[in-house]
Parts: sequence; structure tokens; C-alpha cells
Amino acid sequence: MLHQLLVSSNDEGLRLDLFITNKSPKWVSRSSIQRIIKEKKIFVNGISKKPSYKVKPGEEVSYELPGEPVTNEVIPEDIPLNIIYEDKDIIVINKTPGMIVHPTPSKNTGTLVNALLYHCNDLQGIGGVLRPGIVHRLDKETSGVLVVAKNEKAHVSISEQFKERLTEKRYITLLKGSTPDNGKIEFSIERHPINRLKMRASYTGKESLTYFRTLKHYKDSSLVLVFPKTGRTHQIRVHFRNLGYKMYGDKLYGDGMADEKFGIKRQMLHACYLSFFHPSTGKRVKFTAPLLCDFKQAIVNLSKIGNE
Repeated sequence: MLHQLLVSSNDEGLRLDLFITNKSPKWVSRSSIQRIIKEKKIFVNGISKKPSYKVKPGEEVSYELPGEPVTNEVIPEDIPLNIIYEDKDIIVINKTPGMIVHPTPSKNTGTLVNALLYHCNDLQGIGGVLRPGIVHRLDKETSGVLVVAKNEKAHVSISEQFKERLTEKRYITLLKGSTPDNGKIEFSIERHPINRLKMRASYTGKESLTYFRTLKHYKDSSLVLVFPKTGRTHQIRVHFRNLGYKMYGDKLYGDGMADEKFGIKRQMLHACYLSFFHPSTGKRVKFTAPLLCDFKQAIVNLSKIGNE
């Protein structure tokens, strides 16, 4: 959860770790604050500081803290799932937009995990209470193919494949502007120092690599097939935005609300393909997720512009 504090005259001279501890909920310890500072996740006027730094009046301190620990088990819910494939080891879903993958301290119902616990009887204990079976995620508004592990062997195998980049992923997106026929985007990404909900291009961030091929050009718009080789947070959205191409419906990096005039109410990003080695057979398996109706309608709406 993102926090932003303004240092007052009453706080002048306090150590940074003590200042934040005094302002934090009871479940957050000073030692955990010190660890977060050392991980350079706490900023004073956008610059990371040491735990011993003495704060000054007027400075803005921004940071993220873990939410309050949740001890209750997640409740199974009878939520419909668009199942692409299922066996004793894995279940592959075409995730609908608007659904978050796993519970958070502020939301513990209506998630994909709630639905999975109702559908599957053997996910409890795999990957933890809040994320049973989850080996990767899609953003809340991103739709498409997502695999969930149903046992510990599958969880370890697929998690390792994502870590070692043995998986293959493809996405389809709608972008503003006329993109090249194909290309490669390669620059590092880090969390934004001020707006901690966003990521940004950075020389000091984590390496990120995206290939793409344009499928169709419309008037001032492009339908693009994307091949991310790394899996950084918001990678596709940040990579294209940095090149000057905003994603339709993107409320964080684009013109989300304004795009509703095109009938677009969420970011136009769909995970259309996922491939990995099956945890039991060792053979490479491939899954595709067809575009959902809202994405198809957005294509139709944009294709009509300039042709009417």
C-alpha cells in the first residue's frame, strides 16, 4: 500500500526509520522498516536515504508497506471460470478483465483464487493461503491465458520455468499511433520514485526485453502482437508508452477515461498464448485464449474511424 507523509516541525531531527515507524500501523515493526529502507523502497523527496537519515520539515516521504497480515483462509466462491484446459496437475484459464488474481488485505472476495478454491478441491496449501497454486499473474484489467498449479510438484516446476524464462508468452494489444511493422524494445524498468503505483524506464532498473509485430494498421491506431522475453511489472505498457504509443483504455499510462468514447472501458491487453513444459510429462504444451467480446468490439470500433 502506497503511503506519502509530509515531515512537520514536530518531527524534525528524527531518524527516518523512527519517523516512519511512528506513523505506521502497529503490525509494522521498526526492523521491517529498516529492511525496506535498505532495499531502497523508501524515498525522501524522491531520493532513497539510509535508516539513520534525519528528516527535515517540509520533506515528503513516500513508501510502500505490507498490508495487515491476513490469517483467515480465503473463502471459496462460485464464480464462473473460462477454463481452457485442466488435468491433475494444472488448470489453464482465460481470465476475464476486472478480476484480480489473488486476494489482498483490502480485497479478499471476487478474485480468481476464490473461484479456483470452489472449483478445485486440492489447491489448499499450494503456494500459501492467499495465493494457492498461483505461479504468475495478469493485471486486473488484462485478460487472457493464465496457468495455475494444482499440486506442489507442478507449482515448483512452472515457477522455475517462469524464473528461468523457459515459458513463451504472446499478447495482443491496441495502441494509439502507427507502430513499425516489427521491432525490439530493450530498456530497463524500475518503480517510479514518486508515484509508486507506476513503473518507468531507467538505466538502473531491471533489464527488460520486448519484441513485437504489427498485425494491422487502422487510422491512427495499431493492432500489435507482442512477445515479451522478460516479465517485469507493467512491461508492455511502459515499453510502448516510452516509445510514444499509449495503450487504449490504460488509466495509468494512457488516456483511459477518454477512450470510453470508443467503447473501451479497460486496457486493451490480452494474453493470447502461453507455452511451457508440462510438469509431469516434460513435453512442451501450448495454450491459446481467444479474444473476449469487448476486445473484438474495440477493434471493430477503431476500424470504422476514417471509413465512415
